Amino acid sequence: MDAIELMAGAMEAMRARLDVAAANLANASSNGFHRRLAGTTLGAHGLSTTTRVDDAQGPLRQTGRPFDLAITGRGGFAVREADGRTTVVRAASFERGPGGYLHDANGGMLLGSRGPLAVGPDARIDARGIVREGDKVGDNLRLQGDVELHDGFVEGSNVDAIHEMVDILAAQRAFETAQKTLGAIDEVRSKAASDVARVKA
Repeated sequence: MDAIELMAGAMEAMRARLDVAAANLANASSNGFHRRLAGTTLGAHGLSTTTRVDDAQGPLRQTGRPFDLAITGRGGFAVREADGRTTVVRAASFERGPGGYLHDANGGMLLGSRGPLAVGPDARIDARGIVREGDKVGDNLRLQGDVELHDGFVEGSNVDAIHEMVDILAAQRAFETAQKTLGAIDEVRSKAASDVARVKA
């Protein structure tokens, strides 16, 4: 790999790192969002950036609303999205709709063991996902993994905004350095080619 290819690869790797940090920062206030971690390695084909999800727990924020739900532990609860897909989420705010079904702002429906969950206005959901209405036990939430459920809470994002700003600045500076180096290499090569042409003449 020559120097120009190496610098071009470095610019691409830093652009990818910048995109990851910018996306994290944009979701710093999104409930349940888990930031992505970017890592840059040097291999036979130059620099490359890989990403993975940071599984660290985000802070729980108390809302007092009984159908705001958050998870601690690795896993989540099941929601049927408006397009029919079933997804596993870690935090969501639900409202009672027609028939008592709990749905989020995007039209997703909270799932119990028997399908979409319908509850009364005084229902409460305990840490194991069991729905209770007074002394009566209803359905169970479809929990995934070894988790504990908290009603009246939402999980905040685990993004550290200051860390992401620092990462953005570092990626920008590294990109600019690679760009300047690429320009210098190109200039040296152009000058060398011009000098060779004059010598031959």
